[in-house]
Amino acid sequence: MAPRDPKDGGGAGGGGGGAADPEADIEAPLLVSSGSSFFLDPAGEDGGEGDEERRRRRRRFLLGSYTQSNTTSQVALVGADVCPIQSLDYELIENDVFKQDWRARGRGHIVRYVALKWALCFLVGAFAAAAGFVANLGVENVAGAKFVITSNLMLEGKHGSAFAVFLASNFALTMLAAVLTVYVAPAAAGSGIPEVKAYLNGVDAPNIFSLKTLIVKIVGCIAAVSSSLHVGKAGPLVHTGACIASILGQGGSRKYHMTCKWLRYFKNDRDRRDLVTCGSAAGIAAAFRAPVGGVLFALETVSSWWRSALLWRAFFTTAMVAVVLRALIDFCKSGKCGLFGKGGLIMFDVTADYVTYHLVDLPPVITLGVFGGILGSLYNFFLDKVLRLYNLINEKGKTYKLLLAATVTVCTSCCLFGLPWIASCKPCPTDSEEACPSIGRSGNFKKFQCGMTEYNDLASLFFNTNDDTIRNLYSAGTDDEFHMSSILVFFAASYFLGIFSYGLALPSGLFVPVILTGAAYGRLVGMLIGSQSTLDHGLFAVLGSAALLGGSMRMTVSVCVIILELTNNLLMLPLVMLVLLISKVVADAFNANVYDLLVRLKGFPHLEGYAEPYMRQLSVSDVVTGPLQTFSGIEKVGHIVHVLKTTGHNGFPVVDEPPFSDSPTLYGLILRDHLLVLLRKKDFIRSCTASTLNTSKHFAHDEFAKRGSGKQDSIEDIRLSAEELEMFVDLHPFTNTSPYTVLETMSLAKALILFREVGLRHLLVLPKSSKRAPVVGILTRHDFMPEHILGLHPFLFKSRWKKVRLGKLNTSIL
Repeated sequence: MAPRDPKDGGGAGGGGGGAADPEADIEAPLLVSSGSSFFLDPAGEDGGEGDEERRRRRRRFLLGSYTQSNTTSQVALVGADVCPIQSLDYELIENDVFKQDWRARGRGHIVRYVALKWALCFLVGAFAAAAGFVANLGVENVAGAKFVITSNLMLEGKHGSAFAVFLASNFALTMLAAVLTVYVAPAAAGSGIPEVKAYLNGVDAPNIFSLKTLIVKIVGCIAAVSSSLHVGKAGPLVHTGACIASILGQGGSRKYHMTCKWLRYFKNDRDRRDLVTCGSAAGIAAAFRAPVGGVLFALETVSSWWRSALLWRAFFTTAMVAVVLRALIDFCKSGKCGLFGKGGLIMFDVTADYVTYHLVDLPPVITLGVFGGILGSLYNFFLDKVLRLYNLINEKGKTYKLLLAATVTVCTSCCLFGLPWIASCKPCPTDSEEACPSIGRSGNFKKFQCGMTEYNDLASLFFNTNDDTIRNLYSAGTDDEFHMSSILVFFAASYFLGIFSYGLALPSGLFVPVILTGAAYGRLVGMLIGSQSTLDHGLFAVLGSAALLGGSMRMTVSVCVIILELTNNLLMLPLVMLVLLISKVVADAFNANVYDLLVRLKGFPHLEGYAEPYMRQLSVSDVVTGPLQTFSGIEKVGHIVHVLKTTGHNGFPVVDEPPFSDSPTLYGLILRDHLLVLLRKKDFIRSCTASTLNTSKHFAHDEFAKRGSGKQDSIEDIRLSAEELEMFVDLHPFTNTSPYTVLETMSLAKALILFREVGLRHLLVLPKSSKRAPVVGILTRHDFMPEHILGLHPFLFKSRWKKVRLGKLNTSIL
């Protein structure tokens, strides 16, 4: 059988025994891999190295310091720390307890179940909107106050003091975000979209959706974005929405005594997955006030399973986001929210009311798309290299994470304050409706070091929040407000600052920095070849954002709708579609999209929606290995405890043997969590005979319900006497009698499609001949990983079929 799914917490059979490592939870590796010194038997064959050293070696492996392949996929870089991970199981466990529970439910239970789904979608939308509002409120006021104080000092000629205030405030805000992330919630680091994408693909990790992660994500996001780092809040808001959905779906937080029993219907991975999908859509809707774009983002980017019922609920959730946000923003228009309302979510109506374009405009637009695809793929390439460097630094410890964040924020502050000095002053336009220069508030005309009737166009771009800067670049009728040299400097600075700012141990997003950089790129192209076009430079900025998003993130439909909802101008639809298609096609020729790159870099075993061509050369028997660990229908308690303590497997085949059957027969599959429930209840029998226990009276279905994300019981917490260890337990009522099975001759490609589409954690492999054992192995997520397959069959490296699709994989990983 296959070595337990690293991801899955262990396939039922995987590989031999090995003492459990308490520090590694039940995710301890079970096999000593001959191909890598990283995965060692927890029984002690690592030469006695300490836990900290083992964690460092694991981290170095994930970060690419080792050239060997990850042969167990059991850990991943979650946020800022390496954590054990396991698979989710979307299959219904059809045992006697489940069947009795469903038979006992009447029409009222079904109505409450459906009503609860919609009620939770409403709550997710409302809370996600509130989180987005709070994030924008915090950024606009904190960053706004910083810029106002700095500008006032510049107005007084105190340039040194202005720089000191600017640097100190940025440093303090960055350190606040980094300290909270490193010491309180490491899972809150980064955008969170790779973690959400992995979760919706069936991979779970500790604390990715916990309450403390949610709080640190919001507070850290406000601090990081306000610190003038080139990071965005869209990604963190996606993670925030997913956290809200997960917490509500699991009934609250038991750790903080915030639970609701009436949410017991959602104690399964399938319903939580759907709710987290709605939460991720709500996050984008809250970030951009783009309800339709949020739904399409969830469908196109993060979700692995989709159906029409989920589409309706996701749309309802994002509609609630739009309604609640509108109500909150209307409240702020009364002036009760400080600087909020002059930027942030207010990004509508930024282009001309009526957009006209002709055939002569197509060549510049096509050029914009082509180079946008090239720049986007280069962005991904450089980001990959920088992240690998950052990870090598971060693995040295928490102090190095803070030092790295401090170094980047100091360099960024020096860059943002120093570059405007090289720009020349421009006279204020006489026909502008906005005050020039902008003093004490956000605006297009920052005075900086210029006279009272002049403004510094480069400072106007750097000394604003990201949202305000995007608004300025998108604005129509501003062709003469910026020097070409200023736009070029701003584009280069934004391009590389966005790369170097991501990957720090703090909440940070990529979406807004790419939009901002793309807007500058579009403006620059408009200035260079705009004389051959009738398009406004503001429209070129919008198309530039679309081009760079298509080149980096490879999203088409969702980005198109988000851009249209941002600018409130449907007339741009054909041009945006053209730019997105061209940039995506060009970029796909070079490497993978940025989120797939991040998922692979973090070590998540993500299952793609297609089978690699080389998989059709193999059958499932070619990738399963032994020996397989099984249980009898009536099993000795001591044997169950021994197996649970010495393996990390999460599922075990139950085989009936004579005298309970005429010949060895596969009865079903039982999960580790269910075995732990049985051991904890201690309803044992003294002899190896069929139990007459009435499961409906002794066990409630809630006792077998799935715990919250990343949480797991441990066999070490159960205490049994010597007498109890000699007793027996009847596993039949608790065994899933209808697990998914395949013959050992089925092609691996066909098995992958079944495994992924159904959302399985275990797939039993049956023999072709009835004369053999009733089950020969278990396929888990790990068995479909290219690293595992190619490790078992190195000859596939030379396969031309393998090169067709793995060429891009290697390019995006290395």
